Amino acid sequence: MFFPLLSPNAKRQAQSRFLQAGNRVIAGLLFLTLLLVLSGCGVLSTRSLPQPPNVPGKAMVAGVPFFAQDELQCGPAALAMALQWSGVVVQPSELTPEVFSPGLKGSLQSALLGSARRHGRVGYPITGSEALLAEVAAGHPVIVLVNLAFSWYPKWHYGVVIGYDQERGEVLLHSGLTANEHLGSRVFLNIWQRSEYWGLLVLPPERLPASAEEGLWLEAVAGLERTGQWQGAAAGYSAALKRWPESFAAWLGLGNSRYSLRELAGSAEAFRRATLLQPENGIPFNNLAQVLDKQGKRQEALAAAQRAVDLGGPLIDNFRQTLEEIKAQPTPNNKLQRKK
Repeated sequence: MFFPLLSPNAKRQAQSRFLQAGNRVIAGLLFLTLLLVLSGCGVLSTRSLPQPPNVPGKAMVAGVPFFAQDELQCGPAALAMALQWSGVVVQPSELTPEVFSPGLKGSLQSALLGSARRHGRVGYPITGSEALLAEVAAGHPVIVLVNLAFSWYPKWHYGVVIGYDQERGEVLLHSGLTANEHLGSRVFLNIWQRSEYWGLLVLPPERLPASAEEGLWLEAVAGLERTGQWQGAAAGYSAALKRWPESFAAWLGLGNSRYSLRELAGSAEAFRRATLLQPENGIPFNNLAQVLDKQGKRQEALAAAQRAVDLGGPLIDNFRQTLEEIKAQPTPNNKLQRKK
């Protein structure tokens, strides 16, 4: 077929019609994809939230404040809600310098964790819907990371889950500009699965998660140690010992935290308990020796330090240094002689 040449005006009109038609096709495809996402059809999840045993079918966390987010500020807003619920009075604007990355136009998960620690709270990540329901049922709000767009064109967003209703198939969130947003469970799962079902608890250190695992909790509490939050770390280790009284790492961590707080008697007691749990480990004996030396109990300190050296291990050089430092301390008689 022969196509005649078009005039410039006719060509522009044809191009305009083509672009309009193309835009309608693209818009239609995007709308169809969005419908698939929201309805839970296609290759995406069609599951409802599984019901864990011994967890009620409906729960709501009380006392979670709502902060409407400014543009790109869902991270500071979500963290402020969780922190205020936990007892820390803070505004989203105060958290922005701590968690928001202008270059990324958002907040990293690690930044939220670090900020929670700086405010004396334990940031405890969770994964999956069973842990989510268990925590909400225990009265803990959960920060979640969801993708509101597509895997190939993500729009990441933080919200705070504050409740759920299994009978109605709904999850309740503080999100964006909406407080108490009701979202269908299947829709929620579809947008949450793109972050591999990541959630974050922000808890006072004396309050264990309902789904707490010993190693993960101790790792989270150790984050408080790394930021110099010794009081919070001591509270977190004490909470662990109520659940896991034979935890060697918790007794060791408690001893270290109490030592940094200059609670020498409590520190020594914690290290003694650690030596009983692992009598062939030189670390608690070495630490105990240093505390006893600070208490002026030189003979006991020497005995503990010598025990650490005798046990040896990869830290043998450190143990020997502790022993030599204690030996170098003047005896009480020498101290009196120096005062003359």
